[in-house]
Amino acid sequence: MASRRMFMKNLSALGLGTVVLPHTAMALSSGRDTDKLNIGIIGVGLRGTAHLKNLLLREDIQVAAICDIDPKRIKIADEMIKSAGMKRPKTFGSDEFDYRNLLAIEEIDAVIIATPWSWHVPMSIDAMRAKKYTGVEVSAAITLEGCWELVNTHLETGTHLMILENVNYRRDVLAVLNMVKQGVFGELVHFRCGYQHDLREVKFNDGKQPYGGGVEFGEKAISEAKWRTAYSVNQNADVYPTHGLGPMAVMADINRGNRFISVSSYATKAIGLHNYILDVGGPDHPNAKVKFRQGDVITSMIKTAREETIMVTHDCNLPRPYSLGFRVQGANGIWEVDGNRIYVQGASPKHQWEDASSWLDRYDHPLWKKYGELATGSGHGGMDFFVLNAFVESAKRNASPPLDVYDAAAWSALTPLSQRSISQGGTPQDFPDFTRGSWKSRPPLNWLSDGY
Repeated sequence: MASRRMFMKNLSALGLGTVVLPHTAMALSSGRDTDKLNIGIIGVGLRGTAHLKNLLLREDIQVAAICDIDPKRIKIADEMIKSAGMKRPKTFGSDEFDYRNLLAIEEIDAVIIATPWSWHVPMSIDAMRAKKYTGVEVSAAITLEGCWELVNTHLETGTHLMILENVNYRRDVLAVLNMVKQGVFGELVHFRCGYQHDLREVKFNDGKQPYGGGVEFGEKAISEAKWRTAYSVNQNADVYPTHGLGPMAVMADINRGNRFISVSSYATKAIGLHNYILDVGGPDHPNAKVKFRQGDVITSMIKTAREETIMVTHDCNLPRPYSLGFRVQGANGIWEVDGNRIYVQGASPKHQWEDASSWLDRYDHPLWKKYGELATGSGHGGMDFFVLNAFVESAKRNASPPLDVYDAAAWSALTPLSQRSISQGGTPQDFPDFTRGSWKSRPPLNWLSDGY
């Protein structure tokens, strides 16, 4: 930790080229310390304190305020800031709307929102209206109305919002994006992705084990089990699409020369969570009577304006190894994350998969080549450093972020659209055009030179 902090300090002093701009470029608010970006964090649970940990290694920010309705989490975050030698933050959390008092602090330039999903839209709207550069955790919204509210508030206020999708910065994902942009796979045709992760111990957490191991959710539970499991009870939809869909959307230039047109979704039966309760809690446990609506495996097929297809899978309620199931396929080749395999016509042995490692090394993204050491230990294999860095640097310039409000809306919209399609037997649902036609002229991001 100490060596990484010193590395950050040295780079902060020297500048990170295209990634970190000189401190003199920062001027979001008047009457504040222009050498530091003043940040507030709304929600300092597990995800919020993960961001806090990485922020505290930087020399160019000040965590000015924190907010959480759980006093235990406020204490943990406050002690983290104290231990880092930073000025103690202002704290909020007297009720669910005390975050608005945090937003009223004039000197705060930017906020990070890491709260339960249902709060993302109202908090983001309030933050943008308060003129705070806004970073929101995934998913950004859970209804179509919420997606439109985010876009419209951005347009009304001129305040930027970034969806903090860390998987877009995963090392293999950025290497494959590099291959895509350099034409290795040729014209793109098909993508696969998803969130395939056994979360049963997250959805049922009674606190009796270090992490998981119980069968309680709601008020009797701790951490995410307090609120996340309710979606499996009440909603038959892909409730967590962006970890898979975000990276594929960027490769497909969604909202920047391309867009989602329609989606059809299907759900299997729902037996996984019920079986888990029987195995862990027994048939007499009260939760054994709960009826779960969310299908154990939900499959959505998206069609794009360029006539590609993107298959998205949600699979979190059954025993299985973790995988985001990435597949990128074009006219000249294909890459699949499972098995770490690739086939490139004219370069790979004919009709044979080859190990993708040498390709990923050859096309390792410039960001990872240059700053991979900085990302070590930041969380989720290093990608947490890059997504947070992109947010901080974009906020310092008050510039449109690489993953903007239109991305937040389009990716998050899969949740309500999948629910509607499933309820109608897989009937295709039209994706709204959140850009109102500007996707046709918006240029794709140049992730190889824009410093994101």
